[in-house]
Amino acid sequence: MDAALRFYRDVLDLRVTHDTVEEFSQGTGQPLAKRRAVYLRWGDDPRGCFVVLDQQITHDTKGEPAALFQMGVHHFAFWVDDLDAVMARVRDAGLPIVLGGEGPGVDTVWWGEPAGGGLIRSAILRDFEGNYVQLDQRAS
Repeated sequence: MDAALRFYRDVLDLRVTHDTVEEFSQGTGQPLAKRRAVYLRWGDDPRGCFVVLDQQITHDTKGEPAALFQMGVHHFAFWVDDLDAVMARVRDAGLPIVLGGEGPGVDTVWWGEPAGGGLIRSAILRDFEGNYVQLDQRAS
């Protein structure tokens, strides 16, 4: 959790809005499972997007981060207001940059929008746990 918070709170500048231990059912006749859940948001809108970091308490965490382009969700993206400022924090933290972060950007058609909608600057990096994260900024 400490490594994840260093990235999502300190590098991406998301704000912790709730940090708690939650209990949930594991099925009939099974004891409740526990996890630490930390909720992070960009702003104060309760209907806005949020991220939940999960630290299992009852069970050991298993597996490896997903590889880029494997089946299933392989990365997620955030819109940022100032890609250069975020990338400076990424570099200061020593995080690996996989792709982008430089240049004027590309047409919005790459993001599934109509052609000619302006330019978007983008970068893909890995967080402290090896997950792929994309950062996008509307440049024009």
